[in-house]
Amino acid sequence: MAEQKFINQMEPWYGEEEKKAIADYLNSGGWIMEFKKTREFEQMIAEFCGAKYCSVVANGTVSLFIALRAIGVGPGDEVVVPDYTMIATPNAVVLAGAKPIFVDVDDSLCLDVDKVSGVINEKTRAIFHVSINGRAGRLEELKELCDRKGLILLEDAAQSLGSFYKGKHLGNFGAIGSFSFSVPKIITTGQGGALITNDEDLYKKICKVKDFGRVSGGCDIHDEFGWNFKFTDLQAVFGIEQMKKLRDRITRKKNICKFYAEKLKGVPEVELIGTDLEEVSPWFIEILVEDPQKLSDFLKEKNIGSRAFYPAIHTQKIYSDVAGEFPKASRFAKRGLWLPSASQLGEEDVKRVCQAIKDYFATNHN
Repeated sequence: MAEQKFINQMEPWYGEEEKKAIADYLNSGGWIMEFKKTREFEQMIAEFCGAKYCSVVANGTVSLFIALRAIGVGPGDEVVVPDYTMIATPNAVVLAGAKPIFVDVDDSLCLDVDKVSGVINEKTRAIFHVSINGRAGRLEELKELCDRKGLILLEDAAQSLGSFYKGKHLGNFGAIGSFSFSVPKIITTGQGGALITNDEDLYKKICKVKDFGRVSGGCDIHDEFGWNFKFTDLQAVFGIEQMKKLRDRITRKKNICKFYAEKLKGVPEVELIGTDLEEVSPWFIEILVEDPQKLSDFLKEKNIGSRAFYPAIHTQKIYSDVAGEFPKASRFAKRGLWLPSASQLGEEDVKRVCQAIKDYFATNHN
């Protein structure tokens, strides 16, 4: 019997359209650097998200740093960050010279708003809302808290392109919203990030920070610190073709999530996390189980890829001095497993994954 194909946990999806677009661009004598195609890509993102301005940058982590610099965060400042997030979020705060202050999450895996107030002090400048897997959590309440306390709300929406909250695209609730185009995301440019805002002054600041702090484009007079975080037209050409496919991919992601839920229904050992598929486009398919590593090892034997959730930030060696208790972040990190989640997954792939999970628990792996 032939060995079954390996189902990757995630893989990029591109086709002849991207290949042709890149070949056409290169054949036209394009200079590759950030130029007209980058502006076109930015416009597509802004229009899709319903934002006035968009600037694309080297990667998602850089976008978080630029957002912090644009609002003036620096040494002596504190920024509230969820204890459950990708490590890029707090690392960007450290890179900006500020201190990340960690707060536990709620059942949505987003910041527990009730616990945020307890860490706010005179050093607090901003709060990072991270919309894990496209969920908003209590974002509206968090925004109201920021307004009340005179704090700036930033959105790390790296996993949330195509996800909305109360009909409004994520990334539009804070002063600046950040997205990522790394390979696992719903669209990719290999690496890349984007910042959206409705504030013209912040947009100009973002553009300045990512271009060496130049007084104006193309000159070498610098009146502020800045860096080279620019994009490339070569990536933009690829990204434009990916954007054309985004709406179809959103539909596919939602259908894949629904199909997983249907096939795993009735498996008591598997817990699904509540997701409103009317507004949320899931990044990864996620489950909670008692011992995710054992299940992951079993799936690998069946030629199925999976990936453990992020560790809770306070358990990472570089943040081992963090004080406090984070029971929900710890629980999600301990029990979470991401299943195969590529947009191109077919029903037979999902059936095979779910049957393997059922087989695992049928043999008393618990």
